[in-house]
Amino acid sequence: MLVAIAHSARRIGKRLTPSFVRRLARSSDGAALIEFAILGPAFLALLVAILQTGVVFLYQQVLQTATTQTARLIMTGQAQTQKMSSSQFLQDVCSAGGSMFTCANLSANIQTFSSFSGVQMTSPVSGGTFTQPTNYSLGGPGDIVLVQVFYQLPVVTAPLGFNLANTSDGNALIVATSVFRNEPYQ
Repeated sequence: MLVAIAHSARRIGKRLTPSFVRRLARSSDGAALIEFAILGPAFLALLVAILQTGVVFLYQQVLQTATTQTARLIMTGQAQTQKMSSSQFLQDVCSAGGSMFTCANLSANIQTFSSFSGVQMTSPVSGGTFTQPTNYSLGGPGDIVLVQVFYQLPVVTAPLGFNLANTSDGNALIVATSVFRNEPYQ
């Protein structure tokens, strides 16, 4: 087939007659190859984008579930009575997530508020740079607590420029949030 294409190219170079152009337009030799060469990169880019989006959604859901499960320790007062540190809390989130997470990429922002209307989310990304949050206030009985867990997921730029990274270091920052009122524990 490549010989036919090369032969046609030589003939085109020699003369471009109307009858030759009509025969070339009717010819279907190599049409599938040319069509795939045109559509293949776009199809591959779409396939990679779909797979990468699915992976990010999977990590988001697992992180949300792990955060909700671990936040119950705060809501029931177990974290407060055991004097759980921030690193212990993150280790519990990491364990609840199974083997999906790199524990070093997790960070938490835990704040206490007096009313639900006063709850304000924190964004640790400023100018594309992720800044480690430092809030760790578990609150007491009846307090309203906001738990945010951040995970920096390394992502790859897909063909044709599709990129889910939202930080300057090329990671996709995913966030799991839980807001609740602490139970009246003793």
